[in-house]
Amino acid sequence: MTEFHIENWPQSVHELHKLYCHWTAQNLTLRFDRERLWYEFLQAGFNAQDLKRVIAYLQKEIRAQRRNIGALKLSNLLQLDRFEEDLNISRVSLKSLTPRPKPVPLPTPSPDIDQRQRKRMLNQLRTFRQQLRRDPPAS
Repeated sequence: MTEFHIENWPQSVHELHKLYCHWTAQNLTLRFDRERLWYEFLQAGFNAQDLKRVIAYLQKEIRAQRRNIGALKLSNLLQLDRFEEDLNISRVSLKSLTPRPKPVPLPTPSPDIDQRQRKRMLNQLRTFRQQLRRDPPAS
């Protein structure tokens, strides 16, 4: 938050409103009630960077379907307690827990592989039997 200068507030209010409209792709007139909201926003110590950060955060949350599009309505956005909370949340970088490695499932043996192995073992067994028949046991 930055220091609020009372002498610049009309220009600052117009600039903030213009930025808000640009960043949210809206075209809202700046009437007295909105000027008052912007004035209170500035008086609370918020600035254009704070506004940009919260708008970007809310847009990201809306795309992820965790927030409602109404969060970007000017009348909702400039509820100062909520704005401050959103600003603080947008600054938090949550550390994700180290994900546990997923156990790798053992591959199910393919029937073709089982048949090949079976044939190989049968051939080895035949060969072994033939060798036993040819070679008499030594006694």
